[in-house]
Amino acid sequence: MAVKIRLRRMGAKKAPFYRVVVADSRYPRDGRFIEEIGTYNTMVDPAEIKIDADKAKKWIANGAQPTDTVKSILKKEGIL
Repeated sequence: MAVKIRLRRMGAKKAPFYRVVVADSRYPRDGRFIEEIGTYNTMVDPAEIKIDADKAKKWIANGAQPTDTVKSILKKEGIL
């Protein structure tokens, strides 16, 4: 099972916000997930980022691969 840390799009049309989730890579973007570890809101300036650092580090240590976007968010937050 390939586990990814990725964004799950939520919110209304043209007003998205994202949840940072841990999911099996075979599931669709907005489909089933294992655990929610944070949120990312791009509609406010600057973007609002809330991520549980302990959960993110635990999943990365267990082999979960963050997507490129999530990797840059984690670097901004100082988790990676």
